[in-house]
Amino acid sequence: MKLIRFGNPGTEKPGIELENGQRLDVSSFCNDYDEDFFSTGGVEKLGLWLERNGHEVPILTKNERLGCPVANPSKIVCVGLNYAKHAEESGMPVPEEPVLFFKATTAIVGPFDNVMLPKNSQKSDWEVELAVVIGKKASYVAKEEAMDHVAGYVLHNDISEREYQLERQGQWVKGKSCDTFAPLGPYLVTPNEVGDPHNLDLWLKLNGETMQSSNTSDLVFDIPTLVCYISEFMTLLPGDIISTGTPFGVGLGLTPPVYLKEDDVMELGIDKLGVSRQKVIAFSK
Repeated sequence: MKLIRFGNPGTEKPGIELENGQRLDVSSFCNDYDEDFFSTGGVEKLGLWLERNGHEVPILTKNERLGCPVANPSKIVCVGLNYAKHAEESGMPVPEEPVLFFKATTAIVGPFDNVMLPKNSQKSDWEVELAVVIGKKASYVAKEEAMDHVAGYVLHNDISEREYQLERQGQWVKGKSCDTFAPLGPYLVTPNEVGDPHNLDLWLKLNGETMQSSNTSDLVFDIPTLVCYISEFMTLLPGDIISTGTPFGVGLGLTPPVYLKEDDVMELGIDKLGVSRQKVIAFSK
């Protein structure tokens, strides 16, 4: 199943996208795809409800804006340097344990919304990533049981301001959390439709030129390892997002480095998770 949220920012409603591309409004079933939805078995219940009521559900027009497919996650936990070649291009060793940092949830925007450069930013960068959505509360989860806590997967562009991240001291969160720096979607895809999440091609183009092209089989730490590891240090709540890291090909690693500028267009995708597109705009209040 592909879960979507549609409508204006802040007032999105829940929907689904069918295999034929048709989109349906399921707001008569639930208020939103939030912690309560996932923690009460909402995905399974929605599937059963659609079998009985799908013929009566309103059909959406294609011009409806799509928002992040998860409503109000309590946190976005990101994993750094989780592809060996990306660690190399960043001038850092491949980590022996997962490198964790947070991304503020206020950075979340929809998959086709604009990305706004921060005030005075000179080094904003792109990062295509596979993100994991937690489906049930996870605390000290065994690796063998970790996948039972996954509700699905979503495409994430982990936009990063490298000066803030690497040159301003302190933790990486400063370079990761600017407004609009977390485009997510177009949809959350449930595990039964994704199959093996460790064999998905992922890519990103900047102004039509391919910058990143890899496969999730190259992850240093796989998804069960990450869920198990992160749940040792914090409780993961339903709807929380784990972003699993980006492959080789970010602007920071180029010679000379290349960073985002006004009117640039990023297009990115992951097998079975769809494609998103963001235009870069200048800072404005």
